[in-house]
Amino acid sequence: MEINFSINGEQKVVELEYDLRLVDLLRQKFGLIGTKEGCGKGECGACTVLINSLAVNSCLVMASQVEGAEIITIEGISNGEKLDVLQQAFIDQGAVQCGFCTPGLVISLKALFIQNPHPDRLEVATAISGNLCRCTGYQRVMEAAEQVKG
Repeated sequence: MEINFSINGEQKVVELEYDLRLVDLLRQKFGLIGTKEGCGKGECGACTVLINSLAVNSCLVMASQVEGAEIITIEGISNGEKLDVLQQAFIDQGAVQCGFCTPGLVISLKALFIQNPHPDRLEVATAISGNLCRCTGYQRVMEAAEQVKG
């Protein structure tokens, strides 16, 4: 089966097996290893990507479902060497420890800020509620979001 989609601003046409998950396509075919697989069940958020500006767990999406879609991964939100404001805020606020959950948290917040540039604290907490972090916790992530919204 062949699919056509955009990934991080580049148009792609890919031949794939019908049972390939999006997380596997991103990591294995394109080397986009910032998208992590944690639980494989959609419960941890480590594999979160943007599909048409919505945060989605890529372990729950079959690659064939992204026909015509625009996908953005953690590698695609920066502008070359210039980090996205969310990435910089995570650094500034110390919201990174082991880093495994960080890409998913950043992408989940990116989706929120696309939809609502000035979310309140509850909206931020709701946006990251599907992302598990065992090292840093959520206080510094919340502070990073506060830094971005100004």
